[in-house]
Amino acid sequence: TKLHGIMAWIGMMLSGGGLYVIYQNKVEMGKDHFTTLHSWAGLAVLIGCTLAGLAGGIFLHPDFGIDKQNKTIRKVHKLLSRGLLIVAWLATLSGLKTLKENE
Repeated sequence: TKLHGIMAWIGMMLSGGGLYVIYQNKVEMGKDHFTTLHSWAGLAVLIGCTLAGLAGGIFLHPDFGIDKQNKTIRKVHKLLSRGLLIVAWLATLSGLKTLKENE
């Protein structure tokens, strides 16, 4: 639905903003970027969600999607998104573990 797409894009924009803040913080602290599994998983999820969102918007949008009735595209979109959510949760948990180790 349209609300699904809007909420997903807002979430991705907020995640992109978080990435920017974290990246700038590491620049200011003189630390290297993308050195942990947590960081690579987060970046992969952000890129994957962007691609899934673009595909959803182009192909599945209820008003102007170029192939909105295609069940295969819907299935791939759904399964890819679920997989990305699993990786996102794993990235979150690994980040908490890293945070606890650094205390």
